[in-house]
Amino acid sequence: MTGQQDQLEIKFRLIDGTDIGPRSYPAATSIATLKENILSQWPKDKQDAPKTVKDVKLISAGMILDNSRTVGDCRSPLCDVPGGVTTMHVVVQPPPIENEKKQANQLKQNKCNLQVREF
Repeated sequence: MTGQQDQLEIKFRLIDGTDIGPRSYPAATSIATLKENILSQWPKDKQDAPKTVKDVKLISAGMILDNSRTVGDCRSPLCDVPGGVTTMHVVVQPPPIENEKKQANQLKQNKCNLQVREF
């Protein structure tokens, strides 16, 4: 393969319809690296920005992409179109609310005592 074929042009579509990119990435780039790039390029004026790579889910061709895979592994047959740009959708998992965490902990701590009495 030539160097041009080892590169994929990718843009990232945010939930509000705005895009980050497009930008060219080598096929050997990991999904985790793409997520790190998204974090660094996240628009400053957007609310609910992800704080870590774990907060970001990338979806391409209807599949959630695993951090350990590479861009080349996730390549769609449609990516081979010259000058084509792949759009990956970015989903940010909201951080758990402190109140919900406390309630979940309380539910775990609450135990039910059942006593059976015979008459």
